[in-house]
Amino acid sequence: MKKISIIFVLVSLLSACTKDLTKLNTDPKNPGSVPSYTLFTNAQRVLTNTVVSASVNSNIFRLIEQQWTETQYLNETNYQLPSRRQPDLLWTQFYTNTLINFEKAKEFMLTDVADAGTRKNETAITDILEVYAYYYLVTTFGNIPYTQALDITKPFPVYDDQKTIYYALLTRLDADIAALDPAAGSFGSSDLVYAGDIGQWTKFANTFKLKMGILLADVDVAKSKTVVEAAVKAGVFTSNADNALYNYDTTPPNTNPIWVDLVQSQRHDFIATTEFMAALQVPATGVTSGFADPRVPYYFAPNAAGVYIGAPNGSGNGSLVYSKYSLPSGPLLTPGSIGSVTNPGFKGVLLDYSETEFNLAEAVSRGFAVSGTTQSHYNAAITASISYWTGGSAATYLALPKVNFATATGTDLQKIAAQEYLAFYNRGWDAWTTNRRLDYPALVPPENAYSAFPVRFTYPISEQNVNESNFSKAGAAIGGDKVTTRLFFDVK
Repeated sequence: MKKISIIFVLVSLLSACTKDLTKLNTDPKNPGSVPSYTLFTNAQRVLTNTVVSASVNSNIFRLIEQQWTETQYLNETNYQLPSRRQPDLLWTQFYTNTLINFEKAKEFMLTDVADAGTRKNETAITDILEVYAYYYLVTTFGNIPYTQALDITKPFPVYDDQKTIYYALLTRLDADIAALDPAAGSFGSSDLVYAGDIGQWTKFANTFKLKMGILLADVDVAKSKTVVEAAVKAGVFTSNADNALYNYDTTPPNTNPIWVDLVQSQRHDFIATTEFMAALQVPATGVTSGFADPRVPYYFAPNAAGVYIGAPNGSGNGSLVYSKYSLPSGPLLTPGSIGSVTNPGFKGVLLDYSETEFNLAEAVSRGFAVSGTTQSHYNAAITASISYWTGGSAATYLALPKVNFATATGTDLQKIAAQEYLAFYNRGWDAWTTNRRLDYPALVPPENAYSAFPVRFTYPISEQNVNESNFSKAGAAIGGDKVTTRLFFDVK
C-alpha cells in the first residue's frame, strides 16, 4: 500500500508540471522552426565567409593566383588540393550551409511574412543570392547537382550540364529583378549588405548580370552581348557607394574571416610574392616608399626592417623567415582608408564598382553597345580601385607608361586583365576566374607544383564515396575530373 501511495504522488507531481507530455520531447536548443529572416541572415553570412575567407581548408585562390605564398606549409601554393580536401569543404559550405538555408528561408516566408509585397521582395533577394552561390559552384567545378540538388527526396542528385545551369541562372536572375518592388518592404537590418534597400539590390542584380554576361563572351558572343547590353541599360553600379559590402563585427564571433584565419589563429605563414609585387611595380629588392602603385601599403605591411618586399612563389618550406617579407595587412586607421584586411571588422566584398568598370571596358572592346570608350572605363575601373583602397587620386598612376591605356603593352583585353588582376587583390577567387577566362597574366606554376595550373577544382571525395554513379557520369561528361579540364567558358 505504501509503494502504491508513492507512485500516486509521483504521477500527481508530473501531472502538475505539465498536462501535455509531448512537450517533454521538445528540444529548446534545437527548434523545429525559426523565423525566415534568421535563416536568410545566417546563409548570407556563410556565403560571404566562403567567398572572403583565407582558410587553407577552402579558399586558397589568393595562393593559386600568386597574390600570396606560404613560408612553411606549401601544399596549397603547390596546387595540392587533395591534402586538405578543399573541394569537400567548399561543396558543404555552398550546398549544406548556404543554399539549403536560403531555400528554407523562402519556404518559411510563406507563413511568417504577412505582407505580400515584402514577401515578394525578400524571396527575390534570397534567390538572387542563390544565383550568386551557384555561379561560384558552376564556375569552380563544372557540371554540378542543380535541378535535384536541394530536394531531400533525392539523396543522390544527378549532375546537370554546366552551360545549361548557367543559362538557367540568368533566367532566374531576370525573374528576380522583375519581382523587386521599391515601393514594398524588405529585410531591413536582417540584411547585412544593403539593409533591405530594394534599389541597391536591383543594381546589384543587374551588375551581377553584367558579370555573368561577360563570362560568356568567348563561348557565346550573341548571348553575351544580349545579356550585357540589357544589364547596362537597366542600370549597374556607378560608384563605390554601390559596392556590395558585408558588415562584419569588430569582436568575435562574427568577425572578418581573414582576421580569424591570419590573426586570431596566429598563423604566421602568408606573405606577398615577388611576382605580385612586380606587377605592382615593386622591385625584387624591395622598397620603403615612393610606390608607383599607391595601393602597395594598403595591400601589404612592411617587413621588420620597414621594407615592402615579396618572396618567390613556392620558395618557402622553412627556408623563408616570415618577418623578412611583407605580410597581408595595411593601415588600421588612416584618413580615407578602408583599413587593413586583417582588421576584425574589415568588410567582405561580394561585388564592386571597379570590377563593373573593367567589365564595361571589356564590353566596349568587344563591340557591344555600351556607352563610353574602352579607355574611359579602364581609367574609371583603376580610379575606383585606388579610391576605394587609399581614398586618394589615381591620376599619377594612370599617367605611368606601363599603365596608361595608350602606351601599356598588350592587346586591349590583356591591358584590362593586367589591371583587373591588381584590383582583385584580396579577391583571389574572382581573379582566378578572370585569369582562366582571359588567359592573362600568364602565371608560372611554382617549381614543385603538384599539377599544372588548376583551371577547375576536382569533385569532392565525399561525392565519389556517396554519389558514385552520378559523380562518374559528371566527370566523363566534362572530359575528366581533373584540375586541368577546362570549363565551358574557358576556351582558348
